[in-house]
Amino acid sequence: MKIDDAAARLEALGNRTRLQIYRALVRAGHSGMPVGRLQEKLKIPASTLSHHIKSLVAVGLVSQVRESTTLVCHANFDAMRGLVDFLAAECCADEVGCGGAQSAA
Repeated sequence: MKIDDAAARLEALGNRTRLQIYRALVRAGHSGMPVGRLQEKLKIPASTLSHHIKSLVAVGLVSQVRESTTLVCHANFDAMRGLVDFLAAECCADEVGCGGAQSAA
């Protein structure tokens, strides 16, 4: 993962509301969650929810699929794992004797 992509994803998750949305979608699993149910769960206005989901979609953390008349949001688990792997990739890289470190950039 490029550092600019990681920074954009971390910036998106740096907002409290977006982090709540993303965590709810991660908890929902691969089946995702309809926008209406997400709104009810988080108790935020539809326009606010739409704005924040758009930001998460823009950085690739969330996807949306229309199922008939329902818009369902899904966490992008590959993107989440990629971000976590990027953050952990250089763990202990400057520590003497750390054999498992790799460069992420």
